[in-house]
Amino acid sequence: MRGYGRSRLRPCGRRHYLAAIALLGFSILGHAGDVTGVVRFDGPAPRMKTIDMSNEPVCEQSHNPAATAQTVVVGPNGTLANVLVYVSQGLPKGKTYPVPSAAASLDQHGCMYTPHVTALVVNQPLHVTNSDPVVHNIHPVASANREWNRSQPPGSPAIDTKFDQPEITIPVRCNFHPWMRAYIAVFDHPFFAVSDPKGEFTIKGLPPGHYTITAWQESWGEQTVSVDVPATSGRKVNITFKSK
Repeated sequence: MRGYGRSRLRPCGRRHYLAAIALLGFSILGHAGDVTGVVRFDGPAPRMKTIDMSNEPVCEQSHNPAATAQTVVVGPNGTLANVLVYVSQGLPKGKTYPVPSAAASLDQHGCMYTPHVTALVVNQPLHVTNSDPVVHNIHPVASANREWNRSQPPGSPAIDTKFDQPEITIPVRCNFHPWMRAYIAVFDHPFFAVSDPKGEFTIKGLPPGHYTITAWQESWGEQTVSVDVPATSGRKVNITFKSK
């Protein structure tokens, strides 16, 4: 019974044990390849124009306070929403990625497009709905992709479509309601995100490497930042747009 009460690991077992401990530590520290960050605004926040919806009383009544333009959405702590953040350089050339089967969504609610900025992959389904009791007209003014223009009465089926070419970005209009504006970005890779109302974003699953991250905002154009993504952890990136 010599050695009773002691833990003896064979070399193979010890390797498996150490690998398990390393994996556990990795999962606790974070997701490798995730680039997270916050988009901020430096300067006095511009005052957005109140939208006159008096010709659509149902939509006007759905907003209290009155709706304002979404051209610039600055949070109370200076963060910036609706900023498109994506990898613009550093990915292997010619590499293809699986197309998500889940559809991206674009809704019309309160005579506003939701979300204001939609990002998806080439040939990923886009599901367009009308939650309003009024007719809308969806008009993506594309250049690399096919431009189309379709009406969507209340209660009508969703419009399901796809874009077959990368394009950043496609303005979307409603010909019935000129204040309605949105943007669609189409990528040939899955490494992109849109900042939320807190200005936060996450680009998931980047392989180790050196990348250029581009942030696009409809009024102030682009900001770029270089980032090295290691094999053992993610990276945090802060992006700032300055008032002009």
